[in-house]
Order: sequence, then structure tokens, then C-alpha cells
Amino acid sequence: MPTKYIIVTGGVLSGLGKGIASASIGHLLSSRLKVVPIKCDGYLNVDPGTMNPFEHGEVFVLDDGGEVDMDFGHYERFLGVTCRSKWNLTMGKVFDMVRKKERRGDYLGKTVQYIPHVTDVIKSHIFDVAREEKADLMLVEIGGTVGDIENELFLEAMRQMKEDVGRENIIYIHLTYVPIPHGVNEQKSKPTQQSVNLLKQRGIFPDIIIGRCSEFLSKEIRVKISNFCDVHPDAVITGLDVDDIYEIPLIFEKEGLPEIIHKTLNIYSPPDLRKWKELIRNIRHPSKEITVAMCGKYTKLEDSYASIVESFNHCSAHLGCKINLEWVETTDLGDTSFLDRVDGVVVPGGFGSRGTEGKIEVIRLARERNIPFLGLCLGLQLAVIEFARNVCGLKDANSTEIDPDTPHPVIDILPEQREIYEKGGTMRLGAYPAFLKEGTLVRSLYGSSEISERHRHRYEVNPDFHDAIQEKGMVFSGASKDGRLVEFIELPGLKYFVATQAHPELKSRMETPAPLFYGFVRACLEGC
Repeated sequence: MPTKYIIVTGGVLSGLGKGIASASIGHLLSSRLKVVPIKCDGYLNVDPGTMNPFEHGEVFVLDDGGEVDMDFGHYERFLGVTCRSKWNLTMGKVFDMVRKKERRGDYLGKTVQYIPHVTDVIKSHIFDVAREEKADLMLVEIGGTVGDIENELFLEAMRQMKEDVGRENIIYIHLTYVPIPHGVNEQKSKPTQQSVNLLKQRGIFPDIIIGRCSEFLSKEIRVKISNFCDVHPDAVITGLDVDDIYEIPLIFEKEGLPEIIHKTLNIYSPPDLRKWKELIRNIRHPSKEITVAMCGKYTKLEDSYASIVESFNHCSAHLGCKINLEWVETTDLGDTSFLDRVDGVVVPGGFGSRGTEGKIEVIRLARERNIPFLGLCLGLQLAVIEFARNVCGLKDANSTEIDPDTPHPVIDILPEQREIYEKGGTMRLGAYPAFLKEGTLVRSLYGSSEISERHRHRYEVNPDFHDAIQEKGMVFSGASKDGRLVEFIELPGLKYFVATQAHPELKSRMETPAPLFYGFVRACLEGC
């Protein structure tokens, strides 16, 4: 069977949920097919690694060290795949590839132009991934919205692809918006009509239209969209607003989307949603409830912590527990009374010095009051700083990222990294192994002596202070093979005081919650 292609585009406005829609489509088709997702982003950055989370949301890190768009988190969680950085194609990468080809003389002296040279690079990249991965189905999401100047070349490449692969091997799905204006109480099709017209002007005629709406699309609006947009009424699908994104595959199945794709592409891969439905029932009908404080500096944009939120959803599905997240901004932390009403505290990752003293104070209070605590990346570093200051007696202990002149640099850049200056090069990025100490809580949670988690950080627990910290009772429950890099810490005797230098939230799945999160939520429940 030749590789099939599904192209997902969006219109009207950004943030409609193309990534979740694409991931849901892939989930529904993955029972018998190898589905490989590709995300095309129009920005000129090579990757989102240097972008502000307020502007772009969470940076998702892959096993191979790639820093990619947060939609890859949805792909991995819905499809059960381990994505590769090559699957994220930005216009910055495309232009860099074209420039290198031109410098090598690959174009034989020809004038290099957007068409065909840039579009050829885009298509070749997608075809290369399909061939390398032996994909049955390539799921290509075009970021942004139709009409954005940044996306024009991607859309032109997608238009050309139907001639390259054959019309019977490609399908175009367009996600749009069907509003219900306040006071009118009627579903409106005009935004969809205009969006599809923009798409048609670029030579792409959608086979399926998904209308994002707060209620199921009526028969009348489906017929109207069908008439104006040249699609069959059955191919106008509701993209319903939901409280839980994991319900989207169920809605798409109910709307008949898999059957339409099967028929159009001449494939057959029926979805098996039995386990998925069971887990969603647990989320919908919890028997218990806890509140967790999320103490960070990007709390005004929850997308900055998207994978952490999803990790808690996965725990909810398995423990039948509603988890309320209370977002605590630590930049100007004055009131800590929230600790009286929460069942646990999470300090997530981050960069820079802003908000760190507030987080350190929260960690101190959590430790002293025996409130379950989970630290992630920077959360581990700040937990070590707090312990060094208040238990080990190392006054003014700090990280050299926060205070370069600290007398006790318990967190520091290791010597081997000091001469690296490019942003990505200074960090430990991607999957690294850790060796877990026998008899520790972390070892029991993972159920293995050797595990692998993903990282995105520059600073480490300074080996010069390892002995002093461990002598006072902090256990380094996981480390690199040579023991030089501390990967996990814990404080025995407390309900749950665990932190990791890694980002375990990046590998959490609906079917298999991240062990540290699962253990944390279980500890919070024991205190209820």
C-alpha cells in the first residue's frame, strides 16, 4: 500500500485546536496503521527553544533532544509514538536547508526561488520522513491559519503534493470556527465559508470540514456549509468544545470521521476505544478530590505547563480523583496562606531568577509542614538550595544562575559546559539514563533500577556539595552512572518529598501516568 497523507489546515483564528484535532484523527486510525505526524510552523526560528513561553506556550522536548512545538505532546499522548525532531518543520529550518543547498552549488547556478526550490525542499523533507519511518499514514498539520503570510509556502507545497502522490492517496481536512453570537442563538457559517474560500484560492479544496462549536452542528448548518464549500454534508464534522481533550476522539468517532477517511483513502483501521472510554469515565466521575498548588512564574498562561496539566489528567483517569490546580504566582509571593488549603505542592521547571525566592519559601514550608512536594527540574535545584540553607547551615547558598557570587554554589554549571555559548549547546537536552538507588521511594515508583527521562536544563547539583547535603539526610535517589549528575532527590520520613532534574511530565501517557506524578497524587490522597 502506498503511503497515505492527511493534511490538516485551520482558518478564521488561531488556537482552535488543530493539534488536538490532528492527534485525535491519528488516534482513531492507529490501530492497524503506522501513523507519523509532522507539524509545519511558519515562524523563522529554527525551533521554539528560545521563545518566551508567554508567546509560544510550552516547549516540548523529545528523546533525541529536539525542542519542538507543544502539539507534539498531543501527538505522543494520543498516538503512543516517540516523535523525532525531524518531524517538526519550521520555515526557519526550511530556509536554512535551502541556503545550505545553494552554498553547496546544488542548484547549479540557477536563481533560487520560492517556487519550486523552497516548496521542493518542504515536500522532499516530508517524503524523506515517510520513507525513513516506513509510514502507512503521514499526518501533516500546517500551523497558523489560512491567510497568514508565514504559511503560504507550506500551503503551496501541500497543494502540489496531490500531483506527486496521487489524488487517491491524499485527503485535506480543514478546521474552522462556527460561532453562536450572544443574543442570536444561531450557528453561523459565514466564517467557515470565508475561510474555505481563502483555502480554495490557494488551490486546496477540503474533503472534510471540522467546525469548532460550543454545541453539535445542526443539520441545517451542515447542509449550508456543504452547499457553499463543496463538501458532502456527512463530511461536515463537529469539533465540539469539551472540558477534557481526551473526549475529542470519541466525538469524532460518533460523527463518523473514521469511516469517511477509510472510504476516501481506501484504508481500513477501525478504532478500539474501549480502554480510552473507561479512563475518561474515571475522569468524568471521580470519587475523590484534591487541590494542588502549582507554584511558578508563568501561571498566567497555563499552556506554559501543558504537559504537567496532562500528567495530572492521566493520574485522575487511573485514581478516579478530581485534581484542582491552584495557580500561584511566586514572583511577589507575600501571602502563603494557600498552603493551608492545598493537599500538595508542585514547583515546575523554568529559567532565570525571577520568582525563585518565593518558590524557595514555599518549598521550606512544604518540607517543615510535611505537605507532599514534587519538584521538576528547577524545582529540584531550588529544593537543594532550600535544604542547604536551612538544614545544612550553608547561609546564602544559591545557584550561580541566580547569584553568580554566592559563597555556596550548590547549583552550578559544570566545568565541561562553561565554554559552550550557543543556547541549545549549553543544555542537557533529550533523554538521559538514570540509575536508581535500591530502597528509595523513587526506585519503588519506577519499579526499575535503570530508567530514562527527558531533560532541558543547564545547571546541575554541584558535586563539591554532594557529601555535605547527603550527610544531613537528603537522599540522592537517582544519578548518572558515574554519580556525578544528580537526577532524583527525596527526603525519607516525609509523606512525599521528591524532585527530579528531569521533566517526567513529557513522557506521561493516558494509559501510563508518569510514576512521580502518580506517587505524588497518591500521597496527596492519603492526607485527605
